[in-house]
Amino acid sequence: MKKKYLIASAPLSLGIISLMISRIVDSSVGSDGMLHEPLFFLIPLGFLFLFSGIIALLFVGLGSALNKKKKIS
Repeated sequence: MKKKYLIASAPLSLGIISLMISRIVDSSVGSDGMLHEPLFFLIPLGFLFLFSGIIALLFVGLGSALNKKKKIS
């Protein structure tokens, strides 16, 4: 039972790590006013992992609650 929560929370933790790494890496503004972000791809990827982790945890939690309720009845 704990294993499915661990698997469902993996995208959530990957999203948090991706967003933290994107904040740590220095971005700079060029002389022409262009923003240079070396790891820009981590920002949308981090949000994608974050939201998919939240959805996965909700499904696992609701499935577990419904399963427990079915066993009681």
